[in-house]
Parts: sequence; structure tokens; C-alpha cells
Amino acid sequence: MGRRAVYLLAAVLVLSSGFAYAQFRQRGFGGFGGLRGEQGDPAELPQTPMPDRNFTACHMLYTSVRREANGAGWRTDYPWGERHLMMRLAELTKTRVSWLTADTPHSWLVRLTDDALFDCSFLMASDVGTIGLSAEEALRLRLYLEKGGFLWVDDFWGDAAWAQWTRELAKAMPPAEFPIEDVPMTDPIFRTMFEVTKIPQVTSIRFWRSSGGRVTSERGSESAVPHLRALRDKHGRIVAVMTHNTDMSDSFEREGEDPQFFYQFSPDGYALGINIMLYALTH
Repeated sequence: MGRRAVYLLAAVLVLSSGFAYAQFRQRGFGGFGGLRGEQGDPAELPQTPMPDRNFTACHMLYTSVRREANGAGWRTDYPWGERHLMMRLAELTKTRVSWLTADTPHSWLVRLTDDALFDCSFLMASDVGTIGLSAEEALRLRLYLEKGGFLWVDDFWGDAAWAQWTRELAKAMPPAEFPIEDVPMTDPIFRTMFEVTKIPQVTSIRFWRSSGGRVTSERGSESAVPHLRALRDKHGRIVAVMTHNTDMSDSFEREGEDPQFFYQFSPDGYALGINIMLYALTH
């Protein structure tokens, strides 16, 4: 499917974006006390067992050992980044999604040491340039990926954040055994449903507003080029993706807050996001 499919995606998103706007108006902004998401939403802690076996997204709860400008650690983009992406996946494909309510998908918050991790076929994390992994957490992350789990880390910018993430990831997935690669545009992940021809650079909506909507690189020339990087297993299948120098999750989470932001970022963001989720489900 080519660009026409992406335009169709944009039309579908426009027709249903009123719900996202209504959700934003209802939830507002809250504090960061306790296990609450970036906008104050209470965390969904995993149930044992999970309420159903439908597809669900989980968000990694981790310890931050450094700070990044405009970051919120594990809270970043939780829970509405995953929730909106799951909503669109359910609307645009036949994937059976696990629902918290009739109109809100589950987004479970899990630690790498939680047994519920292995009920999460898809795990996301943002602001991972601040992450610190214990030896036990690193061991569990490797076990999770070897058992068939899929990891997507997003929304970290610049050289220092990249160095921190790769140093911690190496505890679980040593680079001599699992080298990180830039995914070539010829890879099937760019064509699982929509034909994606570039890595979108999505800025946070706060940065976008402060720059008048003209600038997308949050660290200037240092983060000018967005990347989709990956780890593969011994069979060549991608088991983890890293969207660096871009905030893909804001194209989902913030879709209902500003029409201009939506049109600039959400259609391309969802095209890549749904491709990644479908790749995870089928590989």
C-alpha cells in the first residue's frame, strides 16, 4: 500500500480524533505523585492472570539514574501513548485488543522483574536515556526477548541519551552478540501495512509549541537526524526497535490536543507505529 493508504489513514484518524480530544479534556493534567502517568493518570498494574488473551501493550517501569531536559522518566507518554496506538490498531486492523472499558484499551505498567512481564507480548518505554538496569533486570530483559517478547523504546534525544541507553542495554544484550543496526528502508517492517518511506521526526507538543511549530529537532544539530534502530535474533527477526531523535509516542498521545500538531505528525506516526505492532505480531 502506498501514499494513498497513508492519506486514507489520515482521513480515518480525523473522523475519530474527536474521542481523543474528549479524553484529553476529561483527564487534564495531574501531579507525578505515586504510580501515575505523565498526565496524572493512575497506573494500571498487571493482573494475575491477565483478564483476557487479547493483544495488549505494556509500559516499562524503570529507575532513572540521570535526567534529560523535558523528560519524565518512566512516566513519559504513559498511558495514553500506548492506549491511542492500541485504539487505532483495533480500528484499522482486525487485531483483537484488550480493553479496560468499552472505549479505552489496557496499558499495563510492569517492572522487568514482574512475572506479568511474560504476559506482555509488546513492551514500550520512553525517555530511556535516563534508564538504569540492575543485573536482575538485565537478565529478565534478555529472557523476555529470547522468549518472544518485543520491545520498543522511544523519545530519547542526542548523544548522551543514546550512550546511556546502549550502555544499559549491553548488560542484557551484549553488542558483540546482538549488534544494533539502523534498519534499512528496504526492510519489511516499513511495509507490513503502510508504505513508510522515511523515519518521521516528531517533537513533543511542548517543544513544538515553544518553537512555533517550525522546529522538530529537540537537541539542535546533534539530534537533527531521526533513526529507527533495531536488535535482531539469530534468525534475523527484529526483537527490539529504538526510535531515537524522535518522539513517536507524542504523535499518538497528543493527537487530540491541537489540529495542526495532528496533521503534521499523527498520520505518519501512526503509519510507522501500526507497522511496528503488526511486525511484532507476525514475526
